[in-house]
Amino acid sequence: MIRVVMVDDQTLIRTGLRALLDAEDDIDVLGEAGDGRQGVDLARKYRPDVVLMDIQMPVLDGVAATREIVADPTLSDVRVVMLTNFGLDEYVFDALRAGASGFLVKDSEPDDVLQAVRVATEGDALLSPVVTRTLISEFVSRPPDAISAGGLEQLTNREREVVALVGHGLSNTEIAEKMVVSPTTAKTHVSRAMTKTGARDRAQLVVFAYETGLVTARSRKTGA
Repeated sequence: MIRVVMVDDQTLIRTGLRALLDAEDDIDVLGEAGDGRQGVDLARKYRPDVVLMDIQMPVLDGVAATREIVADPTLSDVRVVMLTNFGLDEYVFDALRAGASGFLVKDSEPDDVLQAVRVATEGDALLSPVVTRTLISEFVSRPPDAISAGGLEQLTNREREVVALVGHGLSNTEIAEKMVVSPTTAKTHVSRAMTKTGARDRAQLVVFAYETGLVTARSRKTGA
C-alpha cells in the first residue's frame, strides 16, 4: 500500500486529488494540509511514502517545506512530488535542488498523477525525457548553488557516463541501448551512482549531473 499526504492551499485541488487517489486499491491518503508547515507536521506524523506538495503556499512554501522534509533523517524514505500550475514554474528547479523527486502540473491527466505517485516510491524516472530536457533548458543556465565535487570524484568513468545520460533524460532502457549493455546492468550503474553521489532518487541525479558539469545546457543543444 502506497501511503500519501497531500499539501495544497486550494481545497478544490485537494478534494479532486483525494477522490482520484482514494479510488485506487493500492493507494491510501493519510491526510491533507493547507500550508507547508502543516505539511511538514503531517509528514513527521505519518511518515508517508509520498507527499504531493504545492509550491506556492502561505506560512511555509513548498520548496522550504520540501527542504525540511529532506533534511529530517527520520523521513529519509519520504518522496516529495511537487504540484505546480505551470509546466515550468520558476520555482521548479529550486524544488528539485531542495530534494523533490519530481513535479506534476496540476492539470495532468489522472493516469499521469497515479503513475507519478507509484513511480516516486520506486525512485525511478519520474521526470520524463521531454520534461527533463525542457526543464534543464529553461533553468540550468541560472547561477548554480555551491556544490561539492566529492561525489563526482568517487564515480568511475563508466558511472560518470551513466550520470550524464540520466542528465539528458534517458531511461534505463535507453541508457542500456546507448552503452550496449543490459537494462539490468544500466540500472545497477544508476543505483551505484546514486549511492556515491548521495542522490535520493533519479531527479536528484539529474540535478547533480548539471551542477557538476557532467552535462551542460550547451552540450544538450549541440546534441553532445
